[in-house]
Amino acid sequence: MTVAEVSEHLSLEVLAEGDLNAPVRSGYCSDLLSDVLAHAGGGDVWITHQRHMNVVAVAKLREVAAVVIVHGASPNEQVVERARSEGVSLLMSDENAFQVAGKLYQLLGG
Repeated sequence: MTVAEVSEHLSLEVLAEGDLNAPVRSGYCSDLLSDVLAHAGGGDVWITHQRHMNVVAVAKLREVAAVVIVHGASPNEQVVERARSEGVSLLMSDENAFQVAGKLYQLLGG
């Protein structure tokens, strides 16, 4: 499954297009950047409440497939622009992290 397919199935808003054809292998939920640095992996969809500039840096470093910001929390334009320039797919959902994670888990055949 690709980021584009996940985005479509979960009705996520695309704020910044990275590689929407990137394969998604799993999901990872965390708001602690140190936790994501230690445990998230390439191909993960990172689900978070965080929406600041460091999210883009961590996403790029860990090579996650996409970042989903939940609760309809919109990042500022500088964060969106940085995600675009770094090639990070930045998505948004009005749902909470539990709902998004559950739907992603089911979608990936968990």
